[in-house]
Amino acid sequence: MDVILLQKVANLGNIGDRVKVRSGFGRNYLLPEGKATLATPDNIARFEARRAELEKAAREQLASAEERAAALKDFKLTITAKAGTEGKLFGSIGTADIAEACTRQGIKVERSEVRLPTGPLRMVGEHSVSLHLHADIDVPVTVSIVAEE
Repeated sequence: MDVILLQKVANLGNIGDRVKVRSGFGRNYLLPEGKATLATPDNIARFEARRAELEKAAREQLASAEERAAALKDFKLTITAKAGTEGKLFGSIGTADIAEACTRQGIKVERSEVRLPTGPLRMVGEHSVSLHLHADIDVPVTVSIVAEE
C-alpha cells in the first residue's frame, strides 16, 4: 500500500514522504490516526496544496516538545507506594501512575508519552523512565519509588 505521510512517523519517514507499507499497518494505524493518506493522484495534489500548513504545524509541535523537554531536564519524580519489608511493591507502578504523578507535580504528561523499557515498576528504589514527547525527542526521567510508612 502506497501512502503519503502527513506527520513524521518514527522509523518510517518525514512529512511528505511517499512510502510503501503493509496494508494492515496503513489501514489500521496510519489512516485512522490521520498520520497518512493514500497516495492517489488526487490526494497527492491535495497534499501539495496543504504542505506548508502541515510543516508549520509540525514545527510548532516540535518547538512545544522542546520547551517541555527543557522543563524536564533535571526533573526527578518521587512516588510513594505500599511495599513489603524486602522492598517489593504490593502491585506495581505503571504508565498511568507516572503520568498522574507528573501532572500532580505541575508537568503535564500524557499516559501514552511514558515509556517503560522493562515493564511496570515493582520494586522500591530509583528507576529510569523515558518520556516520548515527540518523534525526535525522548527525555530520560528518574522515578524514585519510596515505601509508604
